[in-house]
Amino acid sequence: MKRASASFAAALFVLVGLPILAPYLSAAGNETQKVITALEFKWAEAQKLGNAKVVAPMLAEGFVNTDAEGQAYGKEKLLSNLKGGQWEQNGISDVKVTVYGNTAIATGAWAGKGIDGDGTKIDRAERWTDTWVKIPGGKWQCVASQQTSTPKR
Repeated sequence: MKRASASFAAALFVLVGLPILAPYLSAAGNETQKVITALEFKWAEAQKLGNAKVVAPMLAEGFVNTDAEGQAYGKEKLLSNLKGGQWEQNGISDVKVTVYGNTAIATGAWAGKGIDGDGTKIDRAERWTDTWVKIPGGKWQCVASQQTSTPKR
C-alpha cells in the first residue's frame, strides 16, 4: 500500500507540481543564459585585447580545449595563446545557451583576422561550443571548449 501511495504522490507532483514550478524553472534558466552569454562576451573581449588575466578565472583547472586544427590542450596553453595577439577583427556572434541544471552549453560563431599570441597569422571563421559548470559557491566555469573552422562570410 505504501508503494501505491508513493507512486500516486509522485504522479500527482508531476501532473500538478511541475506546471506550477515551470515559470520558476525557466526563469532560473533564462537568468543562467544571460550570465553565460555575458561571460562569453567578456571572454571574447579579453581575447581581442590579449588579456589572459580576465579569462583565467573563467576556466576550470581541468579545462580542455580542442582547437580548429584538432589539437587538444589545457588551460595554461589557451591562456598563453591569448597574450600578445594583434587583431584587425576578433569577435563572436550568434551566441545561444542551453541550460541543463548546473551545466550550460554555449554555442556561437567567431571571426578573426590578425596575429595570435604565438605569432600565427589568422584570417578565419569558426563555430564553437563551450561547456560551463556551476561549481560549489555558485560560480560558473568553462570546463571544455571546441572550435570548428567554417567558411568566412
